[in-house]
Amino acid sequence: MPGLHGSGPGHWQTRWEARFPEWRRVEQTDWSTPELPRWSARVGETVRAALAERAASRQKRRVILVAHSFGCLASIHWATQAHEAREARDSVAGILLVAPADPDKFGVRDLLPQRTLPFPAVLVASRNDPWMPHCYAVDWGSRWGVELVDAGEAGHINADSNLGEWDAGLALLDRLIGRASAQDTTRDGADWQAQWDVLPSTPYI
Repeated sequence: MPGLHGSGPGHWQTRWEARFPEWRRVEQTDWSTPELPRWSARVGETVRAALAERAASRQKRRVILVAHSFGCLASIHWATQAHEAREARDSVAGILLVAPADPDKFGVRDLLPQRTLPFPAVLVASRNDPWMPHCYAVDWGSRWGVELVDAGEAGHINADSNLGEWDAGLALLDRLIGRASAQDTTRDGADWQAQWDVLPSTPYI
């Protein structure tokens, strides 16, 4: 899910998608206007479509959301609302939040949960992110009860950060999936790349 003005081939999420073609993006109809309810709804539509495609296999498989920047806000918004409606309890296993955008920059603070998230999550924050001061990221991470990872001075953790395939991020995703797997009695021991549907919901701002 690229963000404002699209994401280029150098973005780590684009590289992940090329490396793992079974993973899918959340697409938006208008990338120029980051409207939280509309972007959030698209996350839900993509999750439901991914699960419906696999219904024939009769496997109960949840998704891991991989979110970047404004996509973190859209993913959290949908997943927490869907969890309260019981929809996400059987569909979302966890979220990797990378360089979330500051909710106050978009006037959406009141639309986001102010409490511990109901699923495992990891928040990766940079100390010089122009879209979220590090202290704000720490505050939101504490509020959401997530594991906070300090990425050092990595900018917005996007293509300009020159991370390549960002193997450290894949290691964090692997760890998150391990936590989610420990809570999922349906897991059959297969490789996690094949076991989970990974949705890179990634606004790249």
